[in-house]
Amino acid sequence: MSLTEKPAQTPERLAFYEKIGRAAYTPLWEVLSDIITPEPKSDCVAHLWQFSQAREWLLEAGNLISAREAERRVLILENPGLRGQSKITTSLYAGLQLVLPGEIAPAHRHSQSALRFVVDGAGAHTSVNGERTNMNFGDFVITPPWAWHDHGNHSEEPMIWMDGLDIPMVSFFDASFAAGLDSEEQAVTRHSGDSFARYGTNMLPVDYQQQDLVSPIFNYPYSRSREALEVMRREQDWDPCHGLKMRYINPVDGQFAMPTISAFLQLLPAEFRSNPYRSTDASVFVATEGHGRSIIAGQSFEWGPKDIFVVPSWAWVTHETDADAVLFSFSDRTAQLKLGYWREQRAQA
Repeated sequence: MSLTEKPAQTPERLAFYEKIGRAAYTPLWEVLSDIITPEPKSDCVAHLWQFSQAREWLLEAGNLISAREAERRVLILENPGLRGQSKITTSLYAGLQLVLPGEIAPAHRHSQSALRFVVDGAGAHTSVNGERTNMNFGDFVITPPWAWHDHGNHSEEPMIWMDGLDIPMVSFFDASFAAGLDSEEQAVTRHSGDSFARYGTNMLPVDYQQQDLVSPIFNYPYSRSREALEVMRREQDWDPCHGLKMRYINPVDGQFAMPTISAFLQLLPAEFRSNPYRSTDASVFVATEGHGRSIIAGQSFEWGPKDIFVVPSWAWVTHETDADAVLFSFSDRTAQLKLGYWREQRAQA
């Protein structure tokens, strides 16, 4: 017996398995090599979605159904290896949401944590628990679990952002709840920028008490994050696998900004060739700036601005750039770290 081979089947054993199966038993030795594997084994596969095609189909959907009727007008980025499951990785959901000029995506709340990463347009807004924030290209916006949130677009252009949620995790634990609000938009009770002023300037209110595991900041502007990467570039402290890679954090405790989803932003300089890298957290990438390619498990994917691609768990990946490039990414790393599962491996080029 081993972790990779099953015992031989005999007529007597098969008859026994059939008998106990009628009473809802299964012999562990028949499935052990499938459920406890020497290395991660997943149906999630590497894939790339071209934004130009996605935008065309989103605008077509905009002529077919309103944001009000759809609740959220989203095209799910469904992993080809996980079709029919509304998953981009085994633990995460992702989709591209369209809000047209003058539209409102109505207020609701749910158990799932959500992030928004703006990929096209500027000037729309999202409201979370009474505070409204404008959304611009590259902004990373958080919706905490069970927080009222709605979106609106008062600009003259369509707005598209990527939604990332922990829907598969919440479903795994059978812990999903959701509710709608009586009105389309929640009441705005705090000035825009209030949360950033209170928590985003290396200070906290003197009597602040941490309430939960979600960052009290819910909009991380791209302009600030991008500037930080440029300052770091001057030191040329490049990681051979990641270039310059930063993580979005909760300023209260320094942990990841969300309890189940980790988000990152990285700068790869022109003509960068990363060393091979793999980790147990399957990751979703958005090519925010620049052009290049990523070789994932031996397969090359060419990407340009706003394209989206996924790297499965424990798949070797290398990044190559033609010019300066910025990648946003998110994964379930923080959840794996809390549970003691996360592992990484680096290789020489």
